[in-house]
Parts: sequence; C-alpha cells; structure tokens
Amino acid sequence: MSIQKFSTIISTAVPLKVQNIDTDQIIPARFLTSVERKGFGENLFRDWRFDSQDNKIASFPLNDPRYSGSILVTGDHFGCGSSREHAAWALYDYGFRVVVSSSFADIFRNNALNVGLLPVKVSETFLARIFTAIYENSGMAQFRVDLESQTFTILGNGDTEYFNVDSYKKRCLLMGYDDVDYLLSIGNQIEDFEKENE
Repeated sequence: MSIQKFSTIISTAVPLKVQNIDTDQIIPARFLTSVERKGFGENLFRDWRFDSQDNKIASFPLNDPRYSGSILVTGDHFGCGSSREHAAWALYDYGFRVVVSSSFADIFRNNALNVGLLPVKVSETFLARIFTAIYENSGMAQFRVDLESQTFTILGNGDTEYFNVDSYKKRCLLMGYDDVDYLLSIGNQIEDFEKENE
C-alpha cells in the first residue's frame, strides 16, 4: 500500500501534554476489528475524547476548537505499551502526519514510519518551547517540518532543531513508498544481482 509523499509540512499543532501515552490509550483494544488501515481515526483517543455517553469531552485538546493541524505534540515516551500497528494507523487516519515528542517507543516509531507518519524526536527543552508557542498563540502558532533537511522550526521565532530519521525510511517517505513499492522501484537492480550470482 503506497503512502502519501512527505517533503515539507507547514501547519498548526494540537498539544497533548501527557507523558507515557500508550497504544491502548491511542486506540483502545475493543476497536481493533479490522486489518485494513481505514476507519481507525474516529476512535483515536476514544476514552479521552468521549465520555461514557459518547459526548465529546470539551477539555480534551482534540475537541478544543483552538487546536487543529496535521502535527500532534505530545509528552515524553509516546507510543509505549503493546506493539499494535493500529495506533499509528489511527493517528494517520485522523489526519496527523507528524507526531513530536522527546522520546518514542521503538516499535511505535517503526510502525509510524511504515504508514507514513513521521515521528519527530526533539530535546525536552525544544519540546517545551513548542508547547509554549502553541499555548501563547492560542493554537495559531505555525510550524515547519522539513524532512529533506530533517529540521523542525517554530515559525514565529525561527527556533529550529534537527531530528534524526532512518535514511531508508526517509527515502520511502519522500518517494511515497511502502516497503513493497521500494522493492519494485529497484526491481532491475535485484534482477541484475540475481543474474550475477546464478
């Protein structure tokens, strides 16, 4: 399944200043009823977004009209817990293209990259600056995520920090490839290698 090409995103952000958000909070287990990547966004953070009567909880950031955009900014150690891919699927299906934190669980980070969701790891100091920019500007602060240069920039003041990303996954994101697409793109090289090693 091809993914959406990623190069540069300029967007506002949704702040979710909570540490240790695990995959069951991102997408509760009772909603894992499909093996396709579609339809999970409506249940993203379901138990935090809605009360027991299915009414929106106004204080939750995703329900707050001040906050929107394709960037989710979270607390430390995001995506811990079980290894379910559905957590990354739900974030992507909801409309997020970037998740920013000072640390990610390894399995979540890999699952995110596989679906086209970019996990941007920044320092705790820089993360605090991002939250400050969001809150001081009532959610209207703009941010730029440049995958080519691997930089995250707070546009209001120009503060920038470099982030790491696996070179193979970076290429896949830039080209809009999943793993199968990438193999197809180098099919001739694979055939040449096989001929040379017959």
